[in-house]
Amino acid sequence: MDAGPLPYYPINDFGPAMKGMVIGGLGIFHVFIAQFAIGGGMLMCYFQWLAMTGRVPLARKFLDGFFKFLVLVSFVVGALTGVGMWFTTIQISPRTIGMMVDEFHWIWATEWTFFCLEIVAGYTFYRYGSILTDKARLALLGLYSVAAWGSLFWINGILSWQLTPGDWIGSGSLAAGFFNPSFFPSLIFRTIVSMTIAGLAACVVVNLMLELSREEKTTLIQRAARFLMPMVLMPIVGLWFFSVLPEDSRDWVMGGSVAMTMFMTIAVGTSMLIGLYALVGLIGQRLYINGATASLLCALAFAATAGGEFVREGVRKPYTVRQALYSNSLTGEDVARLRQVGSVTHDPYPLENASQYPNEQLKLGAKVFRMQCSVCHTMSATNGLTHLTGTWTMEQKRLNIAQLQRTKSFMPPFAGTPEELEALVQLVTWEHADRPTSWPVSTDTDVLNRIQQWLDDVGTESGLKPGRLLAEAG
Repeated sequence: MDAGPLPYYPINDFGPAMKGMVIGGLGIFHVFIAQFAIGGGMLMCYFQWLAMTGRVPLARKFLDGFFKFLVLVSFVVGALTGVGMWFTTIQISPRTIGMMVDEFHWIWATEWTFFCLEIVAGYTFYRYGSILTDKARLALLGLYSVAAWGSLFWINGILSWQLTPGDWIGSGSLAAGFFNPSFFPSLIFRTIVSMTIAGLAACVVVNLMLELSREEKTTLIQRAARFLMPMVLMPIVGLWFFSVLPEDSRDWVMGGSVAMTMFMTIAVGTSMLIGLYALVGLIGQRLYINGATASLLCALAFAATAGGEFVREGVRKPYTVRQALYSNSLTGEDVARLRQVGSVTHDPYPLENASQYPNEQLKLGAKVFRMQCSVCHTMSATNGLTHLTGTWTMEQKRLNIAQLQRTKSFMPPFAGTPEELEALVQLVTWEHADRPTSWPVSTDTDVLNRIQQWLDDVGTESGLKPGRLLAEAG
């Protein structure tokens, strides 16, 4: 049964911060900035057209001023945070990123060529745009916009594959994985969001142009507000996206997970506020919008992005790649094997501050926690096990962890031996007791036999309903 060690990786500790929060926080900021860069390119094309056709002569002044600078900053910051995403992902979930690169390395290489083209075109316009003809300026901005949206196109296929791999599960087909069920609704929705962010940012920028009169600002704001019009499609595209989600993922959003429901409510609520203000106030009544209100709308857009990205990441549970890789970087086959040989039997890495644990059983528990739990939990800080299990009895801890996928179906199955599970239970209990300097070793055979019976009863499959998994695989 022991086919050798798993691909163990060094596990980094981020102190009281949950690892998912570290990569999630950086990811939300990166997505918001990147989508602004995409929408900003489209908006600059539009304003260049307005200027060169004489419809809005002020458009060129706006274009050559703050907004051009903001787009330059956005794709530079977007590039830096993108590298940061790679860095943190490799530290937190290297097996996940390894699978993504292995499956989509040529797709990712293609995305990088589009991104490089975006950088070159954007910087060229920033540096030489003032001396180019109008047609050349529009062509260069068009190239920038196509490259930026093309980068979104390619990366969208990879990210949406994590949630809805579709026929890739059975066939392993690159095309089936890339053009997965949520590919098109996700792509269209992100395009609308990019245009919305750009339009709101433009309203902020116009208000910073102090040399303009209120009438001139109003003219520019009304043109920028047109980029908010596609928001009328958001409910339709959102329902389309919702309809292609796996049934369990929809359940998390509809109340199965309080956190998912709350963040989805934030995303939908803030989007509705922005859309109503834009359509009724800016477009319908042609209201003037001052800098404070424009900034508030941008903040709401960031909140909507944060809520949406949180939900997108969360509804994959218990997987990081649906039906292929659990959130703790184990496969279904790994779980079955590690139930026999132990999850940390071949773990080559020593514990940090191992001397703080009073006995070898607690050290074993610490390794099990590090390997199976630490990607989503801390011990006593954010999403801490001591908080989540604070009211459980000793027997509840054993049963609930042994049958974890029944306790909470968005959790992976416990992958380890009864001895490892008991070691984890003892570690959590020791933490509850404020880490005393001595602690008895639990070796009761009856306890281990009960744990084994519970593990055998629940099996090694995900807690998702079998019928749903079969339907998805079909």
